[in-house]
Amino acid sequence: MLPIAEWLTLLAVQAGAAATLTGLVFVAVSINLARIVEVPGLSGRAAESILQFLQVFFLCTVVMIPRQPITEVAAEVLGIALLSWGMQLVSHVQYSKARSGHPLWWLIVRIAETQLASIPLFVGGIYLLIGSPVGLYWLVPGFIFSFIAGVANTWVLLIEIVR
Repeated sequence: MLPIAEWLTLLAVQAGAAATLTGLVFVAVSINLARIVEVPGLSGRAAESILQFLQVFFLCTVVMIPRQPITEVAAEVLGIALLSWGMQLVSHVQYSKARSGHPLWWLIVRIAETQLASIPLFVGGIYLLIGSPVGLYWLVPGFIFSFIAGVANTWVLLIEIVR
């Protein structure tokens, strides 16, 4: 069994923050919907923000399920991380084809943000899969980078879009 009792407060706070930030993305999209739909790549950026926050929310939720074997937690962590990473990868590919006039570094930053959030989650999932609770510590940088990526994308959707 994992020492989940020691992690419950952190996981609950992370889940709450992720849920709140997901709501912020929906507000940003509703405020600037016409512009987001008009500019190539911004709808994908909105989706990436939502995915970044929801992956933290779902990861925290599944890890807090009581009495799960560590291998089940690992499979859930890896599954959520892989699904989120794959959906963002699709968004990046679509944006790379439609970025008409946007600098290449915009795409590079989006990809880097996704990788920085995803890699610690994969490492954490692998540690959990081999039975090591050290994997829980690896989730934390994944959460941090997910929040950074999601907030950066939301900033673009709320502020930069009107410049």
